Amino acid sequence: MVKQLPYGTLRQIFERFRESDPEPKGELDHTNAYTLLVAVALSAQATDKGVNRATRDLFARVSTPQEMLELGEEQLIEHIKTIGLFRNKAKNVMKMSRILVDDFGGEVPNSRAALESLPGVGRKTANVVLNMWWGMPTQAVDTHIFRVGNRTGIAPGKDVVAVERAIEDNIPADFQHHAHHWLILHGRYVCKARNPNCSVCVIEEFCPKEGVE
Repeated sequence: MVKQLPYGTLRQIFERFRESDPEPKGELDHTNAYTLLVAVALSAQATDKGVNRATRDLFARVSTPQEMLELGEEQLIEHIKTIGLFRNKAKNVMKMSRILVDDFGGEVPNSRAALESLPGVGRKTANVVLNMWWGMPTQAVDTHIFRVGNRTGIAPGKDVVAVERAIEDNIPADFQHHAHHWLILHGRYVCKARNPNCSVCVIEEFCPKEGVE
């Protein structure tokens, strides 16, 4: 495994990320905490673009858990049937919405434990919602971050929790809020799994290119 980069190098790397994109944003369309939660839950094993296409009309009709319950599972399926695992995801969204109405007053909770208690919501989904909606410096580690973290030495780890911990423990605090967005976007568009585009990489000089042929 590639070694963890030292503090000084990490600061230079994230200064480069900040210079190139001062306010990185998630790419899932949403209107409030609830639609963000639904969008992130639907995005498992699906692309953000595919989820956005499926939710465009859905979120024009539904913006609260109660409205989702009134829409019903069959109508929800019609909206999201182009997304992988749509039937199981629809069931989870309906169960989640019922719990939010019954146990949380129709509001999305803003603690990780409460979020993870909801059907279809794991640690990564909870961290995305906490970061994007409430501005918490949580790190939602997906396949892109896992790859970039280990390939570059920014946050090496044997599993996603280890990579999450490496980000939290090693990246300077003033970059923590946007860290996971910078890393996701870098992995999605530059440091790709196959044929990484090193010629346009803003941190190329710091990279050991672990696993890059």
